[in-house]
Amino acid sequence: MTTTEVSRDRLRDNLTALGLGLSALFLRVWHLGSPKGFVFDEVYYAQNANSLLHHGVELDPKTSAAQFIVHPPVGKWMIALGIKAFGYHEFGWRIAAALAGSLSIVMIFYIAKRLFNKYYLSLCAGILMSADGLHLVMSRTALLDIFLMFFTLLGFFFLLRNQHFAAGISLGLAAATKWSGLYYLVAYLLFTLYVDYRRNRALELETPFKAMLREKLWKRVSQYILIPIFIYILSWIGWFFNTSGYDRNWANSQRHDFFSFIPAPLRSLWHYHSEMWNFHTTLTASHPYSANPWGWLIMARPTSFYYQAPHGCGAPACAQEVLALGTPLLWWSAIAAIAVTSGYWISRREWQSGLLLLSLAAGYLPWFNWQKRTIFNFYTIAFEPFIVLIVVFALSKLLEPDSYGVVTKFRRYLSYGYLVVVVLNFLYFLPLFLGSLITYHHWSSLMWFPSWI
Repeated sequence: MTTTEVSRDRLRDNLTALGLGLSALFLRVWHLGSPKGFVFDEVYYAQNANSLLHHGVELDPKTSAAQFIVHPPVGKWMIALGIKAFGYHEFGWRIAAALAGSLSIVMIFYIAKRLFNKYYLSLCAGILMSADGLHLVMSRTALLDIFLMFFTLLGFFFLLRNQHFAAGISLGLAAATKWSGLYYLVAYLLFTLYVDYRRNRALELETPFKAMLREKLWKRVSQYILIPIFIYILSWIGWFFNTSGYDRNWANSQRHDFFSFIPAPLRSLWHYHSEMWNFHTTLTASHPYSANPWGWLIMARPTSFYYQAPHGCGAPACAQEVLALGTPLLWWSAIAAIAVTSGYWISRREWQSGLLLLSLAAGYLPWFNWQKRTIFNFYTIAFEPFIVLIVVFALSKLLEPDSYGVVTKFRRYLSYGYLVVVVLNFLYFLPLFLGSLITYHHWSSLMWFPSWI
């Protein structure tokens, strides 16, 4: 390609990414202050964020007593930035999620371009992620999971560009949002070591594995273990500098022991984390919207964030709900796409298929170990971008030229039709994603399965 052609393509890509991001942002900030009040777990995270903003630690808003908090601070600091900029109200505590969601759509466009090197496939990735209901709902709600997804995707973005220190920082921020980000750190550390090993094999070194350990192991450990640990500890800076935080002075009340050489704040933080771990591993309280991971991909039990039956819709009975439901036709087709991608990995060992399946596995498979724990379907937002990219991978195979170098019109139109159907399915359920006031009859028609109610 000539320099002019490269510049033209780059301009086209940048304008497309900008258009995707702005259109996504418009839909995410549209009536962002509705519903009024706290939606689902916003009652915890928005209040925690406001406390971090004013005190550096999470304090009970009524008693000012230290609160036992079971998630690290980064996601709540992100929410706090929105509150700082716009105030302590619905728009203020939700705007950071809206921005993170919009930027993730821009990122997935560039990520798909890196993976597939096709403008159309990159556009498909941006459109499909924009047309996912779960992504829209999570981008309009002040929960932590959208930030976990954002930092994980950012780490993946840097990983593809071999910017491993930046990837480590991003994944450290993911883990400092929710502990499930740790799975991606382990997965991508192993992936980079595997790539280093394969590179040594390609160079026909006599002992490629030993050469990898000798030349790369320490560097990769620094990038994917030491740097994330530093980022994680740094995220607790408000807790370190404020003695009113939960368990902040625990070590000072203990007798000296073998670990007394470790600074007291670090020992207190370790104890705090042992209590957090105990909470996460023993949480079995019943919840009407708890969902087993076996049903996550088919949206067997989506989480209702908000439901009211107010008046004003022009009918005798009205409904207003925010349902964390992935666009059904996108997620159901993704199951077939996962099978296709797995088949290509087994038969051809294409690196794109392997890396995407690894990323999906890191976000999804660990939850099967917690069959008795109270968990929810909306946790899937953490790996939703990889669901989209796996679907795009399957589309890339549909659009591969045949032995004559031709892509038939039928296959092209099939891909266009798929995009149209997914977007229409998204628009069909849009009232549930935006929490719009509709008639009860309309709402009932959107409840395709009893388990969605």
